[in-house]
Amino acid sequence: MLVNQLLSMKGDAGKKGVEGATIATVKPTDTIAEAVRLLSEMRIGAVVVSSDGKKPEGILSERDIVRQLGKNGASVMDSQISELMTREVQTCTRSEDALAILDRMTKGRFRHLPVVDEDGNMLGVVSIGDAVSGRLKELAAEKEALTGMIMGN
Repeated sequence: MLVNQLLSMKGDAGKKGVEGATIATVKPTDTIAEAVRLLSEMRIGAVVVSSDGKKPEGILSERDIVRQLGKNGASVMDSQISELMTREVQTCTRSEDALAILDRMTKGRFRHLPVVDEDGNMLGVVSIGDAVSGRLKELAAEKEALTGMIMGN
C-alpha cells in the first residue's frame, strides 16, 4: 500500500468537523496556548508548523507540550511554538510504501508525518494510526484472497 492510498482512505478522519485532507497548521510565532486550543478543538495529536501553510518548518505534538509543562509548568503556555517545536520534521511522498513509513515512525519514535510533493508543499498528514489501519486492511484482503484460493472460490 502506498502513502497516497492512506491519504485517500482518510476521506473523513472520523472526527467531527475534520476532513481527512485537512492539514492543521500553526505559525512559529503563535503561542503554545493557541496550539493547544487547536489540538483540542480538532481532537488531533500534532500540528504542522508552517509560516505560509504550505511548507513544513516543524511539528508540534501533544507529547512536546506535556514534556515542557512537566519541566517548566503552566508558563510554557505563553511561549512561542518555535521554542518547543521539533525543527527537523521528517516528511514523506505519496509514492512511498506505507509499511516503510510505519517502520520509520516506529524507529524514530514519532507519530505524524507530513506528506509533501516534489516541491516540498504539504498534501496531507499521515499518522502512525493511519499506517497501521492501512496495513490491517491490506492483511485482511490478503487473508480473504488466500482463503478464497484454498476454498476454491
